[in-house]
Amino acid sequence: MKKIMTFAVIMAVAVLSLSADIYVKSKSHTDAMSIMGQNTPAKDEVSEQWISENALAQIGKDQGFVIDLKKNMMYIINFGAKSYVETTLPLDYAKLLPPQMAAMAGMMTMTATVTPGNETKKIGNWNCSLYNMNLSVMGMAMPMKIWASKDVPFDSGKYASLFANLMKGQMRLDDASVKEFQKIQGFQIATEMNADIMGAKMHTASEVLEIAVRPAPKGVYEAPAGFTKNDKLSMEEIQKR
Repeated sequence: MKKIMTFAVIMAVAVLSLSADIYVKSKSHTDAMSIMGQNTPAKDEVSEQWISENALAQIGKDQGFVIDLKKNMMYIINFGAKSYVETTLPLDYAKLLPPQMAAMAGMMTMTATVTPGNETKKIGNWNCSLYNMNLSVMGMAMPMKIWASKDVPFDSGKYASLFANLMKGQMRLDDASVKEFQKIQGFQIATEMNADIMGAKMHTASEVLEIAVRPAPKGVYEAPAGFTKNDKLSMEEIQKR
């Protein structure tokens, strides 16, 4: 729940048409919060993303993922534990959960509505337009502001479609909600979410710092060599997401 908009999982329903690898560097912040006696400290993180014609990789401090559309595979990576979980696409997130969590997966279905705003502003080097999103899970509303831009060196329309289906896999969105995500025109440059989760205030924000065209490092679109392959995500990994 803390990182709803983290790029964590994806469905292979489209192929990015890119002439070169795209590098994206972003920063994110989550305020400290307490839910049912469990305290979570504030967190700041810088992450990197690589996008190619048939692959996508997200690299964070502790966690990340790789999507290989040619192999129809996804790898969820725990850099701290030097381990990963692999699954075929399209994603069924419940299959990756430990038994005590799998039974609850059906309760976590989310719905989303997107309304284009009238505001525009420049964030970094990008001219952005505002989209207001309302996410709802188990009756809890999680309103978001999303600033998206078409001023990027790749086909943002195809990426938007890909990202919508990414959210379907992670957040168990229905088809109507996926279509709502596809209203967002362009690449998401900045996001902000404020929510009340069981009486606890939740605030997260993210912003792109850099977008560049450059060769990707060798092996970035593969499961890391030497890492241990696990069958399921651990409770610790789920909580960190």
